[in-house]
Amino acid sequence: MKEILRRALTGAVFITLLLSAIFLNSDAFDFLLMIFGLACIYEYKRMVGLRGYYIFIAYLILWWIFIYLIKENDIVPINILMGVTIITDAALLYFLFNKNGREFNTFKKFVAGLFYIGGGCIFLTMIPYKNNEFAKFLIMGIFILIWVNDSFAYLVGRSIGKTKLYPTVSPKKTVEGAVGGLVFTLGAAYFMAKYEPIVNVSQWMTLAAVIVFTGNLGDLVESKLKRVAGVKDSGALLPGHGGMLDRLDSLVFAAPFAYLTLNIFSNVS
Repeated sequence: MKEILRRALTGAVFITLLLSAIFLNSDAFDFLLMIFGLACIYEYKRMVGLRGYYIFIAYLILWWIFIYLIKENDIVPINILMGVTIITDAALLYFLFNKNGREFNTFKKFVAGLFYIGGGCIFLTMIPYKNNEFAKFLIMGIFILIWVNDSFAYLVGRSIGKTKLYPTVSPKKTVEGAVGGLVFTLGAAYFMAKYEPIVNVSQWMTLAAVIVFTGNLGDLVESKLKRVAGVKDSGALLPGHGGMLDRLDSLVFAAPFAYLTLNIFSNVS
């Protein structure tokens, strides 16, 4: 009971901080996401044993270029970053499912951290900027979708889960929990369409499915990194939740895929 209360209080503070930044102004949201990215990279750096501070400098430079210099209609550099980020995520999926995979060398650790976390945070920051406006309910809806999936996957899995999803990496996750999370997230997406007209009902449902699928993979990737490192949590910043990367692993991994999906919607429409 004490642990549940601690998780609830930490979650409430985290959500309040995030929503305050979203509704204050776009600069506050940008700054908060930048700080979240730095915290995640710090935890990743310690977890994989990456020395030096070059990854922080590279992340800040990359973040500054794409958030302040690159405009929404500068398609080429954004597509390049998206391609590199998705390729990095694909390499991490190979690492996830390859039972005989070797530990990354220093260069691979640097690139993986920079684009898996840094690229993910950048795309998460860019998602609400549509037609030179800051779509508050769009980004809030995406956060809600990932939280609904995480919460109901846990609740359904704990209640009726029997079939292990990937026991060698995350023994507590179940197929029933994953399906339950998806069903409730699709239901949440249906209601999201009433508050954010930029994305219609069918698009919200599609976006929800993309976020759930890639978010679950991102959660497993971080679990594999922790298992290789021999640690339970990525950090201790959030009492009851572990580290910042533990809280944002699904969103960071899903962000470039969500951004790509929204761009496809815009081009098709």
